[in-house]
Amino acid sequence: MKTTTLDWRQALLMIVILGMLGITAFPIYWMLVTSTTASTDLFASPPHLLPGLSQWHVFREVFNTTDVGNWLINSAIVAVGTTVLSLLLAVLPAYALSRFRFAGIAIVGLALFVTQMLPEAMLVVPLYAIFGQLSLLNTLTGLILVNTAFTVPVITWILKGAIDGVPIDIEEAASIDGCSRIGTVFIVVIPLIAPTLAATAVIAFFHGWNEYVFAQTLVSAPELHTASVGLAGFVGELSTPLHSVMAIGLMYTLPAVFFYLLVQRYVVAGMTAGSVKG
Repeated sequence: MKTTTLDWRQALLMIVILGMLGITAFPIYWMLVTSTTASTDLFASPPHLLPGLSQWHVFREVFNTTDVGNWLINSAIVAVGTTVLSLLLAVLPAYALSRFRFAGIAIVGLALFVTQMLPEAMLVVPLYAIFGQLSLLNTLTGLILVNTAFTVPVITWILKGAIDGVPIDIEEAASIDGCSRIGTVFIVVIPLIAPTLAATAVIAFFHGWNEYVFAQTLVSAPELHTASVGLAGFVGELSTPLHSVMAIGLMYTLPAVFFYLLVQRYVVAGMTAGSVKG
């Protein structure tokens, strides 16, 4: 009797999981269906629910007729650069907020979130002027820096929470063995918070990958456009080529999905680490 009850619970859990998986994956599947459906059938009733095998050439066409390959490379450079720089810049402030007590620590912690309190649209004009003086307009380096400015505060506080869970005794033992303070951070602390680092890497990567406002404003050279800007360029006043938009949208989405799947188990470990400490 107990086994039967457990089976029902497992079946119900499986149904819920499959339902959530279907809801999550449906937008991606619908982009595939729309991009491979003939123009005459796009608004048919009932709609086509399966991809059209005869329309796969749309992916080859958009790849040959647009600069989508270059857009994706630019997005990857910005996303990876933002991720690496954000992690490098956030580790030491997170450690300082976690381990040191000094006057004004609350103000410093709050000041980190100033960039998060203002919408990007309000910062575009002053940043445009500053970047112009620094010759950072029309550069991917500028996009990496501005995206990093938005991700570092969030990552810093997430890492601070993870470092709070690292027993201070471990660091004291490393110090007795002759390890310096900075060496303790990189040799002892960082490996212990690796799952949280993976989770924050996902946050930084997705921000750099999806950001649009700064990419549209600070970069005007077509060869430096990111995929978000290139994709938005297909939306016209009179018409929008849905096949091209959905095909490029699918190409734009899949790398981010693959990246998340690659680090997913570390992200889950990082999200649950805090619940088992202490």
